[in-house]
Amino acid sequence: MNSSQETLRLDKWLWCARFYKTRRLSTEAINGGHVRLNGHPAKPAKNVKVNDKIVLRKEIYSWTIRVLIIPTRRGPATEAATLYLEDEESRAARQEMAELRRMQPTIQMDRGSGRPTKRDRRAMNRIRGR
Repeated sequence: MNSSQETLRLDKWLWCARFYKTRRLSTEAINGGHVRLNGHPAKPAKNVKVNDKIVLRKEIYSWTIRVLIIPTRRGPATEAATLYLEDEESRAARQEMAELRRMQPTIQMDRGSGRPTKRDRRAMNRIRGR
């Protein structure tokens, strides 16, 4: 994936690097303040070049990456992973957050709590004469 161009729009680069499924999602994240380029708030049309530093947040996760390659197209995930280099601190923090998320207990509702089931609603309707 050698590049003949030197820069690429930030929203398109994030999409090519597969951080977002669509360019629209990457644009919304940038406009929402979830992406910083070289320590500054970014705009979708801002050009990204090699060695730029990008910090982005998605849900509870955060990435700090350095741009290595400017792609010419959106390729498979294995190719997209070669476009950037993630900081070790960023990777460790993200893995720790993933482990904490896995260890959290899932919420299970007991039968009878919460919304009535279809069966319960039919019974209530019979009692009410509907």
